[in-house]
Amino acid sequence: MKFFSTILVIVLTLTSCASKNVGTFGKGVSISFDPRTVGMQIDDTIMQKSLVGRLTFAEKKYFLSIQVEVLDGRIFLTGKVDEPEEKIKITKFAWETKGVRSVNNAIEIKGNSSFKSTAQDVLITSQLRTAMIFSKIIKSSNYSLETINKKIYIFGIAMDEKEKEEVVKEANKIYNVENVLPTIYLVSELSRNKN
Repeated sequence: MKFFSTILVIVLTLTSCASKNVGTFGKGVSISFDPRTVGMQIDDTIMQKSLVGRLTFAEKKYFLSIQVEVLDGRIFLTGKVDEPEEKIKITKFAWETKGVRSVNNAIEIKGNSSFKSTAQDVLITSQLRTAMIFSKIIKSSNYSLETINKKIYIFGIAMDEKEKEEVVKEANKIYNVENVLPTIYLVSELSRNKN
């Protein structure tokens, strides 16, 4: 058990040191564009690492199958599990995290996807990420994306309502998308930015 704990700490440390500009889900929001205060970023990172650690100790498979994103104390979960009970258990762990304000659980139950649908999901995510990068309105590094069964989950921070609308518009333009599920907060909605 001690060996596993040591490996987990090393992996968590290395992943937190990885480039934050990578567009994959779970890498966080780019510091260069992040409108959160440093304190908010630290609090969110601590919450994220704490929850990932608890999930991994509960079931090692969750380390790779569940993605956790935290923004201003709001936890966003995506990924796939085998049984509905697992989804409930993960939600419970999220709500038990110190400082949590809300939990948005978009975890899917396995069995509804094939290799072909997984490849389509990767293509959809890539197309949206590319559209966001080339947009002059959208700060693409402020968003995390995941597509599951042709449903795009978007999590991030928009500088204003125009940017938020543009992200959703770009997602809806992508061929083969069945549903766009945005969880996008405006900078003005972040708790510590309110006066």
